[in-house]
Parts: sequence; structure tokens; C-alpha cells
Amino acid sequence: MTKDALTSARQTLITEAAGLQKLADTIGDNINQAVDMLAQAKGRVIVSGMGKSGHIGKKITATLASTGTPAQFVHPAEASHGDLGMITKDDVILALSWSGGTSELSGLLAYARRFSIPLIAITSNDTSLLGSSADICLTLPQAEEAGPIGLAPTTSTTMQLALGDALAVALLERRDFTPSDFKNFHPGGKLGASLSQVKDVMHKGAELPLATADMGMDQALLLMTEKGFGCLGIIDPQEQLIGIITDGDLRRHMSADLLNKATGDIMTPNPQTILSSKLTAEALNIMNENKIQCLFVCDDKQTAKKPIGLVRVLDLLRIGTA
Repeated sequence: MTKDALTSARQTLITEAAGLQKLADTIGDNINQAVDMLAQAKGRVIVSGMGKSGHIGKKITATLASTGTPAQFVHPAEASHGDLGMITKDDVILALSWSGGTSELSGLLAYARRFSIPLIAITSNDTSLLGSSADICLTLPQAEEAGPIGLAPTTSTTMQLALGDALAVALLERRDFTPSDFKNFHPGGKLGASLSQVKDVMHKGAELPLATADMGMDQALLLMTEKGFGCLGIIDPQEQLIGIITDGDLRRHMSADLLNKATGDIMTPNPQTILSSKLTAEALNIMNENKIQCLFVCDDKQTAKKPIGLVRVLDLLRIGTA
């Protein structure tokens, strides 16, 4: 009888999750040594693996590179046909093989030993050729593969990938890798946009719509129209932001004597602001939570709210954050 697909899918996920839990429970202190070795490398991390391990190795390579660790994948079979020249004495090799006996890795292992290139192994067999050749062996626990046959690499490759992620994140934390650093490697698309800083997109200088609290609303309306942002920041004599007037405030105070009032009578006090160093994604979150269309920007170095910029939802839409 054919098993229901939903039941099968859930069982696969349960089986693989059990493997990850087993890996988390059995991982040893030598991962600290591995991270030290990778962090101290003057060159790149050379990742290698054959078959499914090779596919996982390529993903680990990409993750390392995108989080600040220079990395390159070298195919073990191609390595013995000239690609060993890509590897230098300043590099560290990270080799993957579930069995540890992958014959295609032998040339790479011999090269590493010949030129004293540090070697980290990810394998389930620490007494194998790969495991015994490595300076550091990160041993994967024996775990059940998913499916009724239990032969196709599933849980095993999931554990390899997760351990690669663990190394990448540990290195990221070791290097104090910041969102700004991350953006340098991800400038395109929505991710790159969300990692932009507010100071990169804000309006500033003469563009800012600012007025004093004693300005008459007749002048204030002309200034709001001239600046074209649909808002007006109200500042005190020390140029600190004390309020804001938006189109919504105008509608709420609409009356025959509106033009006879001062901006201080109309403004909403203590408006939301954001620091210039914050990410545009945070600015968007503040605007969404408070149902507002714009935010005045303050300088990180100022303790008070002196406005140096303005950012709008439209600006975030333009760059792709929103």
C-alpha cells in the first residue's frame, strides 16, 4: 500500500531532525580548534567533496564566502588533474566524505600532507583515510537515513550542511561580522536593500522640512507644499525636534481659523525618530508599527533629537526595502 505523501514527508523531516539533534549532542570541543584554524588562515578555506558531499561542500563554500570567510570549492577529481595548483600553503582545506574513504580525495590528502597544509575533515569515520589524515576531524554521528530503503544520502547530507553552517556562524561571530559587512557581499535584491543604512537613503540639508513652533500656519502650509514631503518637523531654539505636523494633523485640526494658529498648536509632540546608522529595514518596521509615512533621522553622536535627515516609506519602496 502506498504511504500517504504527507505522512512520508513528515517522517522524513522527523528522521532528519533526529540526526541533527544527535549531531548537536555529540559534537566535541574540537570544533573550537577547527574554528581557530579557519580564523587564523592567511589564505582561503578550500572546500572539497565528491558526489553528494561535493554538492554540500559547494553550499558551505558559498555560506563561508558570504559571511566574510574567503572560500573556494575544489573538485577532488579535478584536483589531481591540475587544480591542486589552486591551493597554497596559506590555505586551510575542509574536506567532506561520509565514509571517509572516497578514493578521489587521496590526491588532495597527499598534497596537503606534502606541503603541510592544514586539513579539517567532516566524516562519520574518524579512523578512515580522511579522518586519520586530518589535523582535526569533526566526526558525524551514525544516524538513520530517511525513507524505507535507508540508503539515499538524506540525514547524512543534512548533518554535513548543518555542521558547515555551524562553522560559518562561529567564524562570523569570531570576526564580529556586522550587518554592514554582510551588505558588502549582498548588494543586490531585497536582502541588500534591507541591509542599507538609513543615512544612505535619507533626505538632508536644504531638503529638510523644518519650522519653529511659533511659525504661523499660513507660512507652514506654504513650506510643507514647497518641500513636498507631506510633513513638517517642528524644532525648538536649540534646533531639537519637538514635534511634527503631517497631512493627518491638518485634517484633524481643520477649521476656519487654522491659518491663524501657530505650528506649535497643531503639531504632534515627541515624534518617532531613528538614528542614521540604523538599517532601513528597522525604519520600515517603525513606520509600519506606528502607521506613519515618514521618520526624521537623528545623528548617532547626538544625545538630543537634532534632525539631520528624513526618510519616507516611498524612499524604502524605491530601493526595494518595502
